[in-house]
Amino acid sequence: MTIRNNNSTIPLAEADILPENQVSKLRLNIMRGLFFLNFISLAFDNWSTILFPTEQMDTLTGVTISFWAAFSLLNLLGVRFPLKFVPILLLQLLYKSAWIVGIYRPARNSGLLTEGMDSFLWVCIAGIVLNLLIIPWGYVYNSYFKDFLKVK
Repeated sequence: MTIRNNNSTIPLAEADILPENQVSKLRLNIMRGLFFLNFISLAFDNWSTILFPTEQMDTLTGVTISFWAAFSLLNLLGVRFPLKFVPILLLQLLYKSAWIVGIYRPARNSGLLTEGMDSFLWVCIAGIVLNLLIIPWGYVYNSYFKDFLKVK
């Protein structure tokens, strides 16, 4: 079986791996919205801290702020190239899940929760839910996992 694409015929097996055949325009636009939301929520605070520091940061805080500033720019690129930047959404999903399991839950179980941890928990839950709904899982499977264990 074949399909027609821009006046050429493509075998169906090859057409199946083309991103534009796997992800709807609506999904791509929703992904762009999530990338833009991520950019806005991270860029201003982190870049202003880097460009206009008010105090000397310790090493770990400086690394953290620098990471989030860079992450904001990668999200901005995701607005333009949503499928190429799906790994950024996967990173966001994984780090928020890991934070809940490895940081929040042990702190809660030992009675060491802080107000900041409680408020960040809801940021993480919202991010996890959005990522689970918005990430094009069929595309992720076909692009990253389908041939993962195949040796060429």
